[in-house]
Amino acid sequence: MLGLGNEAISVLALQYFSMVDPTGNTSQNNRNLMAQITNGKIEDEYPPVIPLEGSPFSKINRINQLKEYFIKKYNQEPEYFVRVPGRVNLIGEHVDYCGYSVLPMAIQYDIVMAVKPTNEPKLQLTNMDPEHQDFQCDVNSFSIEVKKGTSPSWHQYFLCGLKGVLETLNKDSVGMLVAASGNIPLSSGLSSSSALVSAAALAATYANKHKMSKLDIASLSATSERYIGTQGGGMDQAIAFLGTKGCAKHIQFNPLRSEDVKLPEGAVFVIAHSLAVLNKAKTSDFNCRVAECRLAAQLMAKKRGLTWEKLRTLAELESALNASLDDMVLLVKEILHQHPYTKEEMCRELEVSEGVLDQLSLSNNTTHIDQFKLHQRALHVYQERIEVTSFREVCESEMAPVDALKKLGELMRQSHQSLQKLYECSHHGLDALVELGEGKALGSRLTGAGWGGCTVALTTKDSLDDYVSTLKEKFYKNNCAARDKNVDTLVFATEPNVGAEVYKESPL
Repeated sequence: MLGLGNEAISVLALQYFSMVDPTGNTSQNNRNLMAQITNGKIEDEYPPVIPLEGSPFSKINRINQLKEYFIKKYNQEPEYFVRVPGRVNLIGEHVDYCGYSVLPMAIQYDIVMAVKPTNEPKLQLTNMDPEHQDFQCDVNSFSIEVKKGTSPSWHQYFLCGLKGVLETLNKDSVGMLVAASGNIPLSSGLSSSSALVSAAALAATYANKHKMSKLDIASLSATSERYIGTQGGGMDQAIAFLGTKGCAKHIQFNPLRSEDVKLPEGAVFVIAHSLAVLNKAKTSDFNCRVAECRLAAQLMAKKRGLTWEKLRTLAELESALNASLDDMVLLVKEILHQHPYTKEEMCRELEVSEGVLDQLSLSNNTTHIDQFKLHQRALHVYQERIEVTSFREVCESEMAPVDALKKLGELMRQSHQSLQKLYECSHHGLDALVELGEGKALGSRLTGAGWGGCTVALTTKDSLDDYVSTLKEKFYKNNCAARDKNVDTLVFATEPNVGAEVYKESPL
């Protein structure tokens, strides 16, 4: 097990994740906190800056195509490229925004941007995917407005990352010409949107010669994504910047820190797309789960005589009670009834008006919700947190690899059952993929937010081909949603990849 030293020091990162109010208003928080960060109270490495010439990156056909596209579009060459990977979460789903640790790894699929700073204060964006329209605006003056019930445009995710960086600058930003290319499947649970926000933040910091640590940019990107309306917890951005080739990451919050986790010998992970997609910012499903967990923490706090109004997460409740996770599981079963709580009942239990409840506990797109399943959501979070610890302990143990892999597979199966039954964020396509893997993979589970997207399965080199062939034959072959798609991009083996990088076109 290898620690990261300086990456484990950011107390301010804790504040940065926790200071966001339920409505997602982060502007003043960003300015106040980042003023402290940029005064030198936090030190860490900037994402690596690598000469493009002679690097393996320069030999990738997609990168050369992006460069040619940039030149054709802007009639000049880019100065640098930023690359930010997607991720797959091995275990620890829907717990990061509750304050608990997760265990993801960066994958080989990524967002890449070609960038050139300009003196004209204008942002110009273009995307190699013709489905994404070009966009331009004043680089220092723009708004991010997403109509309720609609999917955000790709450029709005870029603006989230840019807006976060602008709030840390003591001057106006330079202009930027940007061309983007991404091969992370959209709305697949592999963090394409967070990678886009993070890539925008990295592109803007480098353009303005504003070097922030990997921790700081990860924290910035996490809070900035909330401008789009998603109340995430920070896992996606953290692994995007802190990923280590060959290792998964145990990422902890409060304060933000990470450690390498070496997986047992012989472990192979396979990602399979359910062919159903969900944009977290389009619906209230994801933010509803955030609200339910917050309400569960607040109600249990009040029942135990604590000051509940400022309590935000289930992890904060555990800490305030000085209890173990097993104790918290028992507390959920003791205090929270299994049938849904109505909004009226929550107001009565917490002794507040509906308006105060909206302000203290809900987000803009969850105030209309009238029923909350607190027992089930809190029970999943505490049990999933226990499984993250168990997963890491197995990886660190001296257990024989074959036994370790079996145990990890069992933990993944248990996680999926909890996400399916207690958190109710699975999908029939995800469940079908998990069922098809029985006897072929050691264990599989949904990964990402759920309601569609992908599963991740643990298998071995010996069983990999049989497992993948089974999914291709029984899930994809006669599935009309897979028609005209390259099946090898829907189900594929992956390995832990490195985090975000900058590639400089001219000599350093």
